[in-house]
Amino acid sequence: MTASTRIEVRRGKSESSTALIRRFSRRAQGLGLVREMRDRRYWKRAKSKNVQHQRALISKDRRERYQELVKLGKIDPAARRTRR
Repeated sequence: MTASTRIEVRRGKSESSTALIRRFSRRAQGLGLVREMRDRRYWKRAKSKNVQHQRALISKDRRERYQELVKLGKIDPAARRTRR
């Protein structure tokens, strides 16, 4: 687990409780805590070094093949399809 982060907000004299909660939420979101908690919501098993290495080799091979086809003129890089 990562180190914990502490967020502290103090209520001003004329500040409402909703404004205080809003300020706390903005500060938590700015520090990236909301995203981190959403990522931690479901536990994922870490990939082994071997699996990471194999995936890196596969993606490297795909990139090289794509670049080779571009050089040969078989693929137009300007006409790449976008995901829907």
